[in-house]
Amino acid sequence: MAAAPSQGLPAEKTVLLTGAAGGVGTLMRALLPPYGYRLRPFDVVPLPGEPDAITADLNDREALREAVRGADAILHLAGISLESTFEKILRANIEGTYHLYEAAREEGVRRIVFASSNHAIGYTPWPAAGTPRVPVATPHRPDTFYGLSKCFGEDLAQLYWDKHGIETVSVRIGSCFPEPGNVRMLSVWLSPADAARLFHAALTAEEVGHTIVYGSSANTRGVWDLSAGEALGYTPLDDSESFAAKLIAEQGELDTNRPDQAHLGGAFVTDPPIWPY
Repeated sequence: MAAAPSQGLPAEKTVLLTGAAGGVGTLMRALLPPYGYRLRPFDVVPLPGEPDAITADLNDREALREAVRGADAILHLAGISLESTFEKILRANIEGTYHLYEAAREEGVRRIVFASSNHAIGYTPWPAAGTPRVPVATPHRPDTFYGLSKCFGEDLAQLYWDKHGIETVSVRIGSCFPEPGNVRMLSVWLSPADAARLFHAALTAEEVGHTIVYGSSANTRGVWDLSAGEALGYTPLDDSESFAAKLIAEQGELDTNRPDQAHLGGAFVTDPPIWPY
């Protein structure tokens, strides 16, 4: 996989990868280095076989600042990725993200790519067939405390751009798995390879300020406007349609009369999956 020349970062690029032991983080540890990145993995969970990995919590401010020091950019994937209690979400996703931005400010890191989520707008009704794709300017309508934390992260990113000049690309990730697992994901699937392409574009594009983009592949059934990401240089190459026949045969077509399929957040609106820890 050839990497396009970097514009936003120097030729030898050190990227702090928070949440490196998570699902998307594990995928990116394999897919991003071919683009020329030297990853510095960071997670509360130890990473055997990763000699440069840092094991610490985002709320350990001294360890976090040391981890940030000398990085050219940060890819922030850490945090709780499902619904949980407000107290747990507050500590991991809200306070943890604040501490990360403070460490970046203190250490002079000027580019962050923030893993936001479609659940920041999860209560937005599923668009009717034939209507325009959902724009990034759609107002926040979080479907869970998890989605609420992503709204906070986007707004925090805007504040740190306006107040401190730290640039962020907030990526509203859909469903980033090797393949979609249900009919809703046919619209919001982000293949791992396209995720790497999108993160690379977000890390290297010039003058992003605070830019919000949707994170999905070039899905035939896509519902999000991907033009903001394309403006950064993102060209998605994958399409969930190759999985459609099997999923539809098993589950039927998407039915927006069903409560769990009536909104962009899907089942997060009706019966959100709960963080097990």
